[in-house]
Amino acid sequence: MHDSKSILVGIAEGEVGTREQGGNNRGGRVVVYQAATWLKPDAWPWCAAFVCWCIKEWLKVPGVAEHNNISDPEKWRPKTAGAFDFIRWAKEKGLRVLGENAEVEAGDIVVFDFSHIGIVTDDAKAGSNTIECVEGNTNGKGLRDSTSGDGVWQKTRARSLVRNFIRI
Repeated sequence: MHDSKSILVGIAEGEVGTREQGGNNRGGRVVVYQAATWLKPDAWPWCAAFVCWCIKEWLKVPGVAEHNNISDPEKWRPKTAGAFDFIRWAKEKGLRVLGENAEVEAGDIVVFDFSHIGIVTDDAKAGSNTIECVEGNTNGKGLRDSTSGDGVWQKTRARSLVRNFIRI
């Protein structure tokens, strides 16, 4: 089996270019992402829903759950619509929650100070100034939940914006 975290990164990167349709926080793919949470899909910010969906799809790949010692993927996976709530979920599941200056690996989850979240796509040494990630509900300027046409983007973000990393 390929490295399971590279599979998660591939799922996230495969969605880059997805755009909202029919208004802010709307569209067919947005509804699919939002359906991976406990909330009913509607016009609400979907960055955390995107990460929930990526993890849900990742756990469907044969061998991933077993490789990560996850006996009940549906019960284990996050279903939250809140970026900061991922930290609670991670602690509840016994995952490592790392500080903003930690060495990070592709496949880690990044939680930003401005109530936003993404999936790290490239390893970054401790002390590096930036991280590479894929995020839902952002735009080319890096804004969160704007009315200017959000979607799934590959981003380079300053580490100073990071609250925590979560290692699956």
